[in-house]
Amino acid sequence: MQIRRATKEDAAGIAKVHVDSWRTTYQGIIPNDFLDKLSYEQRTKLWVENFAQTNNYIIVADTSEGKIIGFATGSKRETNAVPNSSDLTSIYLLEEYQGHGIGKELLKHMFLHFKSQGIERVFVDVLTENKTRHFYEYYGAKLYNTTQIKIGGKLLDELIYEWENVDAVLEKLQK
Repeated sequence: MQIRRATKEDAAGIAKVHVDSWRTTYQGIIPNDFLDKLSYEQRTKLWVENFAQTNNYIIVADTSEGKIIGFATGSKRETNAVPNSSDLTSIYLLEEYQGHGIGKELLKHMFLHFKSQGIERVFVDVLTENKTRHFYEYYGAKLYNTTQIKIGGKLLDELIYEWENVDAVLEKLQK
């Protein structure tokens, strides 16, 4: 397994992870009819567009055979007005690869990127019912705010977490 900077040629592989991980991660949280309608083709188009946005930093985890099994993205959201900050906009891993330290490696690579950009604080949004929030909490994310988001016609509670010190997170990720 390796972590590397993604290229636009990875769009279809990332889209597959995106769809498959949403279907497992959000089952019972987001309406099933919404999850069932997700398509690899539609998500591939979305990822091609994501690569066109120069402020997106996109990395993938892939196997020695070149199969993409996870990804993470970072960029400053338009709603983020905090100086010297950015956002972890996504981190997803196929269910069968979770619990093996790959998510930690993706997070570490993202935080190394944030540090190289002079970022001091990082935010991440996570649905309240998503167990991944415990992963973020373990690595020092603190609740910053709450909001609501509508997905598939359902109003969901969302937590906004903040890491106040990129160096402190990297220190914990190095252990």
